[in-house]
Amino acid sequence: MLNKNTSVILLLLAALFSGGKLAALDQSVLQRAFDTVSPALCVLTFTQETTDPRSGEQMRQNGFAVGLNVAPEGLLLSNGHLQRENVQTFNFRVTFRIDGKEQSHPAVLLKKPDELNISFLRIQSERPLSLPSVQFDFQAGLALAEPVAIMGILGESMDFNRAIQEDRVISVVDSPRLTYCLGTPLKMGFVTGPVINSRGRVVGVTGFDLTVAEGGEIFSRSGHPLVYQASLFEKHILTPPDQTQESIEAEEAWLGIFTQPLKEDFAEYWKIDEAGGLIVSTVIPDSPAANDGILPGDIIRRFDGQSIRATQDRDVIAFTQMVKEQTPGAEVKIELLRDGESFHLTTTLGRRPRAAQDADEYMDEQLGMSVREITRDLRILLNLGEEVQGVIVRRVVSGSPAQAARIQPGLIIMSMNSFTITNLEEYQEAAAFFERDKTDEITLFIRAGAQTGFLRLRPRWQHER
Repeated sequence: MLNKNTSVILLLLAALFSGGKLAALDQSVLQRAFDTVSPALCVLTFTQETTDPRSGEQMRQNGFAVGLNVAPEGLLLSNGHLQRENVQTFNFRVTFRIDGKEQSHPAVLLKKPDELNISFLRIQSERPLSLPSVQFDFQAGLALAEPVAIMGILGESMDFNRAIQEDRVISVVDSPRLTYCLGTPLKMGFVTGPVINSRGRVVGVTGFDLTVAEGGEIFSRSGHPLVYQASLFEKHILTPPDQTQESIEAEEAWLGIFTQPLKEDFAEYWKIDEAGGLIVSTVIPDSPAANDGILPGDIIRRFDGQSIRATQDRDVIAFTQMVKEQTPGAEVKIELLRDGESFHLTTTLGRRPRAAQDADEYMDEQLGMSVREITRDLRILLNLGEEVQGVIVRRVVSGSPAQAARIQPGLIIMSMNSFTITNLEEYQEAAAFFERDKTDEITLFIRAGAQTGFLRLRPRWQHER
């Protein structure tokens, strides 16, 4: 593996043998590549809504990203940050510039590959499409110090014009995955832009791997602009994902624990000879782990025949992925260390419960707020026992009766007048009754953090009488 110092020395040697100046891309190669590839670039606009799972507070904003069409029928490749935990991205619109005219289509987000920080989208159209698309060289690689061209799209102030910039491979990292590092910071309009090598071949796209906090650094390195070579995503182009992330998550296996790595200081404190393993910090009630006797403080050493030697935070994410990839209902053997003694147990994995971002939601147009079911992950984050039943407020419309009553996102509604609210269906039934009856005032029994209380809400239909 080439380390940083070796890469720099080789880069300087390359400059020395080229007369002190590194070779640049041939301008005719650049022009041909630009004319061929730039029509496949498109502007991807969307709306993103970020939710704080602890408070339910939301922030919504519109954004844009570069989309690269990789199939004539409309399969887009874009950056992986479109899909993150507690972030919903929707209202996708794709705009091509073909023969000087703009052509726009809606699109849907597909399942994100586990091993790459990229996203795929499928363009929606009632008629067959034949759009400009890029052709990758799936066999081509890059060499240290090789010049490359990156295509992208300038911002709205520059009318989203297509653009090109030159860069160079400053380092080649071969572990844990072959990675080509670029030398110039990437502007937003060039993230997921096609990369052209010195022979004019499209060899991949630019990007950033996820940070540790975002669940990354399992396969490569984060925080530095790099090239995703085309061979990494060839299979996804040949066989595109045909399910959304939400539908896939419903089939993921689940153990029901939170863990942390057994680092050297923990191993020394507990007088464990060897660091490495997963400390069970939390066991979720009524989960497979709880039902089969796993306890907080247990240390997982083996799972389904695989040794667990976790010593870093990113190893926790790898273990979570290992569990997800199992089949719900599968029996797995687990080796645990408890009070210094090793023992084994067999557990039957369950189906991963619905997460907050996938929860059913109801928009109460009359009262001006949307509410959601309380999912298991919200109960853990908000420290809610099973005795707390109701729905959680997700959004409040400005100027609505709900806002006038000082209702805020994150409040839990447990009753409305004489109606006890334990789930979303009961809320909808109560809302339908109030609308039919044109109730003058609704008294809400709510929970905010550890406090409970009453709020009075006056619907506007009372003026219609």
